[in-house]
Amino acid sequence: MKNLKIKKTNLPINSILTNSGIKYHYVDSYIGQIDDERNEISSTDLGKAFFSSGPKWTGHLFNLRNKIVVLFGLKTNGKVNDRQQQLADFKCVKGEELGLFKVYHKSENEVVLGQDDKHLNFRVSLFVRTSEDSNKQKEIIITTTVVFNNWFGRLYFLPVKPFHSIIVPVMLKGIIKSLIARILRSV
Repeated sequence: MKNLKIKKTNLPINSILTNSGIKYHYVDSYIGQIDDERNEISSTDLGKAFFSSGPKWTGHLFNLRNKIVVLFGLKTNGKVNDRQQQLADFKCVKGEELGLFKVYHKSENEVVLGQDDKHLNFRVSLFVRTSEDSNKQKEIIITTTVVFNNWFGRLYFLPVKPFHSIIVPVMLKGIIKSLIARILRSV
């Protein structure tokens, strides 16, 4: 499917992260396209797809991360009793939390998730906009920003960065596949 071609891009000019006034130590953005003839995709859909469409191996990496970082007193997603129920109940509203992620901002075309911790603060923007090529296509952009709070944040991110550049494009493909499936179910 041509819609599943993911490529690196820039942080969207209209993203709240662009206009936050914060100087980020790390930023990356990836973009993919999806057909959306009936203009159905919302920022809430993006938020829900973010949490429900990652490959299983990323969950295993995240669990390993949690086992290691708890030794250093960093935040983890805690005990997850019923992930499916949590996802079903997730409304994607400002202040809501799901696992390690808190919703910091939500607008018609963007959801910003993230967490502040003693070593670093990160944000993930899920941004949707109409493609310049066709008003029947949407561009989905996922952006990650990181601010290091100390030397440990920089050290922590060294082994994370190579995995991050693999995981994020795979997650974006999963988000797009999930959105395609939702659109097909509604037809």
